[in-house]
Amino acid sequence: MLLFVVVILGQIVGRIESWSRFNALYWSFMTALTVGYGDLCPLKKKSKVYAILIAFIGFMLTGIFVAVTVTAADEAFKEVINPTVLQDIKEHLHK
Repeated sequence: MLLFVVVILGQIVGRIESWSRFNALYWSFMTALTVGYGDLCPLKKKSKVYAILIAFIGFMLTGIFVAVTVTAADEAFKEVINPTVLQDIKEHLHK
């Protein structure tokens, strides 16, 4: 859903700034992923407001991705590592 919002907002900015559809898509993802090469930048105030919104959505998207990845890794480690071995590691780290 968030990716869809990024695409739509990027296309809106693209229309405001008279960019091609591809350039608008490219710019919206570079903004959402906080890469920001600077080769395309909005000049109009309304576009800049949308850029801020896209950046916030990008932060949320990144946060969700990290949370899912950490949870998946945690579950995988729980399946692989024997609980007694995990307890031994924790005890060793707290010494």
